[in-house]
Amino acid sequence: MEIWQLWIIAGVILFILEIFTPVFVEASFGIGCFMAALTAALGGSVTVQFIVFGLTVIVVFFTVRPLFMKVSHRYSDKRKIGVEALIGKTCLVTEAIDNDKNTGRVQIGGENWKASSENGEPIPEGEKVVVKRIEGITVYVVKLTSGG
Repeated sequence: MEIWQLWIIAGVILFILEIFTPVFVEASFGIGCFMAALTAALGGSVTVQFIVFGLTVIVVFFTVRPLFMKVSHRYSDKRKIGVEALIGKTCLVTEAIDNDKNTGRVQIGGENWKASSENGEPIPEGEKVVVKRIEGITVYVVKLTSGG
């Protein structure tokens, strides 16, 4: 088996590994292997092959990889999930909110949450409020008319 064939085998193995870790690192090394194989097939010495391999990996890693990552993550789902999705939602106060008495509940969708006023002002039952933040199991809200 000739050395250029070993470079090709190494490149194919690296591309197969890329399937399991899609960050274009192994593929960068795989492309370097293919360029070193070409150098070997054209009669380059082992030293020249390793220089071509190293330079190719560096160039591909710092030029092609950023483009690949940008394109591959272009359609990534950027929607908020979990409690992050509740921030900014309008909800209804089901129990008057009074931070001094540690009382207050709001209805968000189909769920009932313990609530506190973000700015400390009491909020009566039936008022519409906006969720500003969530800490643990408590939502911090402001009146819809005053901050939302």
